[in-house]
Amino acid sequence: MDLVRAVADNFSFLATLYLANYVLAIVCAVREIMNSRTSQGTIAWLLSLLILPFPTTIIYLLFGWKLFDDYAESQIHSGRSWRLARSDDLRIVDENTSDDWPVLRKVAELPFLYGNSASLLIDGEDTFASIIDGISRAKDYVLVQFYIIRDDDLGRRFADALIERADAGVQVYVLYDDAGSHALPRSYKKRLNEHGIKIVGFNHRHPFLRLYGLTRINYRNHRKNVVVDGVESWVGGHNVGDEYLGKNPKLGRWRDTHVHVTGPAALACALMFREDWHWATGEELPARYPSTIPTPGNQPILVMPTGPADKLEDCAIAFTEVISRARERLWIVSPYFVPGIEIQTALYAASLRGVDVRILLPRKPDHLIVWLASYAHADQMVAHGIKVHRYGKGFLHQKVILCDDQIAGVGTVNFDYRSFNINFEATLWFTDSDMIANVAAMLDTDFEGSYLTTERNLKRRSYPFRLLCQGARLFSPIL
Repeated sequence: MDLVRAVADNFSFLATLYLANYVLAIVCAVREIMNSRTSQGTIAWLLSLLILPFPTTIIYLLFGWKLFDDYAESQIHSGRSWRLARSDDLRIVDENTSDDWPVLRKVAELPFLYGNSASLLIDGEDTFASIIDGISRAKDYVLVQFYIIRDDDLGRRFADALIERADAGVQVYVLYDDAGSHALPRSYKKRLNEHGIKIVGFNHRHPFLRLYGLTRINYRNHRKNVVVDGVESWVGGHNVGDEYLGKNPKLGRWRDTHVHVTGPAALACALMFREDWHWATGEELPARYPSTIPTPGNQPILVMPTGPADKLEDCAIAFTEVISRARERLWIVSPYFVPGIEIQTALYAASLRGVDVRILLPRKPDHLIVWLASYAHADQMVAHGIKVHRYGKGFLHQKVILCDDQIAGVGTVNFDYRSFNINFEATLWFTDSDMIANVAAMLDTDFEGSYLTTERNLKRRSYPFRLLCQGARLFSPIL
């Protein structure tokens, strides 16, 4: 009776709320129709909004409503519209390599730049030794961007390196992701601020995205990018945390890969940071282009930033293009494997062409649902004749792709829907024969430390486990 009386007393308010939710459902439905990418996804949203407007409207606002349409303005302010002309003026364009990979060039909106020197950094100790040593050489500025920054031993050592340079008069900018670094305490940021270091979250000036919960979790800046003076840059899979040094007893050794680049490609990494910084803060960083750019090597490198602000699914398009051009070998390494239909189709086609398609995934989970979904997708690959290996020497977190002796990619992109469609990501593409040989040798060692999934393994999977994997797979678009 109390409940009935409460409903009666507040009927007008509840009716207004109910009507407002239906109006919101109509708005969401119209927007989905006008911005649909796939008919299947649009129909699913429309049926849900019609049958169960609450809580579907809330879910749609979190996962269906694209929130980065204004990011293009930041790209204009940061110089995306004129960076191709600028690179031509500086005479650092590798036209032949760019012509060989026109799709990647158009996705990146930047050509392959020649004159670089690049080296692989395997695992955390080598990576952070190189980064911290590079920071110590900074004379003008340091740009730092990580998905996760922790206030632990590595995080404090990293902060000490930044503070030392800031105290020497170097300008230091730090950008972190609000979701990945949600546990970063104010005291850590305050300490950096006290030394003149500017540190902000990616959603710093976008309050709606900063709300706790799924709203700010869904759209993530997953890039890991450090630039020193526009001359050196570091990009790859590592974040700033002790687990990336293998200090998590549950996961053990943390297998990851970064690249250290010296040369013109570092300027492209700096531009990528400037675009993110402008969106996050509204502040335009000065474009410090030197009159002459050092060219310490002979490697052409393409820096490819991708994200939800792209007009098309540029990241998926680029990786599909690389997969489609494989003729002999296609080796893919990722901690998560939840590909969309376009990637699945490209992989099946490569296998049918006789390409040696290998996928290396972790045996240990760090995110259970994604891990289960990865098993469902990977098992399907095995059924189509694709070799799926599970890494057995710790947790595998590197993001690497190798196509024949043509091209290799190292960066932050996981082989999942989130990286291809939702996250802000970065990939560095290499066509130099020495770099490709180094990547191949590195992956050969990784495959030696793994075991191959066989048809027998699939048959031995228990029914409850297979059910869990298939259930997790249903959440693929948001994992």
